[in-house]
Amino acid sequence: MSEPKTLTPDETYALDRAHVFHSWSAQAALKPMVVTKTSGSRLWDGDGNEYLDFTGQLVYTNVGHQHPRVVEAIKTQAETLCTIGPSNANDQRSQLAKMISDLLPDTLNKVFFTNGGTEANEHAVRMAREVTGRRKLLAAYRSYHGATAQSIHLTGEARRFANDKGASEVVHFFGPFLYRSEFWATSEDEECERALTHLEHTITSEGSDAFAALILEPVIGSAGIIPPPPGYLEGVRQICTKYGIIFIADEVMAGFGRTGAWFAHQHANVVPDLITFAKGVNSGYVPLGGVVLSDEIAHHFDERAYPGGLTYSGHPLACAAGVATIAAMQDEGIVENAARIGSDVLGPGLQALAEKHDAVGQARGVGVFWALELVKDAARTPDVERAAAVAAASKKNGLLVIAAANRLHVVPPCNVSDDDVRAALTILDEALSAS
Repeated sequence: MSEPKTLTPDETYALDRAHVFHSWSAQAALKPMVVTKTSGSRLWDGDGNEYLDFTGQLVYTNVGHQHPRVVEAIKTQAETLCTIGPSNANDQRSQLAKMISDLLPDTLNKVFFTNGGTEANEHAVRMAREVTGRRKLLAAYRSYHGATAQSIHLTGEARRFANDKGASEVVHFFGPFLYRSEFWATSEDEECERALTHLEHTITSEGSDAFAALILEPVIGSAGIIPPPPGYLEGVRQICTKYGIIFIADEVMAGFGRTGAWFAHQHANVVPDLITFAKGVNSGYVPLGGVVLSDEIAHHFDERAYPGGLTYSGHPLACAAGVATIAAMQDEGIVENAARIGSDVLGPGLQALAEKHDAVGQARGVGVFWALELVKDAARTPDVERAAAVAAASKKNGLLVIAAANRLHVVPPCNVSDDDVRAALTILDEALSAS
């Protein structure tokens, strides 16, 4: 019988290129970094180079890498109950569902667990259609909601193009973004008011009784890290209520401390009907996502079966990691740290870089969820090449950030230290000066 072997970095890379098919990529040009070790805000590659990881990987390592409480919880659970089917109750799933519900108003008490965010959005849409008997869906152009059949159609950004054949029953609308306003606005108040008017006109033009749900990221993530102006989420809630449309808050990326609140919609005075989550719920240590249901929607299925399910719904290992993650965040003040870092250290530091470097058109964000938008000129022409160059120069000097189109996404762990943020800002400053 063959035994598992420990591969060298060179062996790992060779087998990856021979046998692994990567997502969102032309395969021939790939040169993936071999990662051999991680800890806290840092990781090490196959050549022994150390990096500050300000990517969150795919924006999910909210408690950093290898948090000892989460690792220990997974070990303990593996020794006790590795897996059990979702028709059975298990203590970790039960505990985690209550812990998530306790973070929300008392009208949100049921949790349906999935394997990740895209499945969470698929099921939230299915629930909305079952409850309302309607089919059409609303989603913003600047959005990312996943890559499976329905969620890729909900996605508003360009990654949907190759998959979108125009038959998904999704209607897209423009959300507010004053820096690149679609509404000729000159202030946040104007942008908010005109965006809400546009949304309501879209609904009435398409048939106000046709829509099952509106899905919205309370802070837009992959499409640019764009916080909404004050009053926008409240306005969306009012419009949804007016037309009987279920409001789905997609908290997959922004939830569990990323914005300096447990959920990004909590920066506003709104209560969604459904909340989807994943990523930060257990810092991605074991794949997990889910949907939080309002009592009204949950009661719809009291006497009728919900037509959906998953083999690994509420997997014990994943839920154990979630219980430990939330407990660590509460005990260690990690959400509060994210808020303080954003307001006192990271936010001011990135704003200072925007003032210093003409190439930075805007620094925007909240908590530990930030973007630098790079432009070529006063007309705000996006500079995609420079964003890639700055990211490459930062990596050379020991900092990993995400280059997304003409933006740099700067997303450290929620428990990042002041010193690590200051070190990252210095590297970014040097990279912007050199590019």
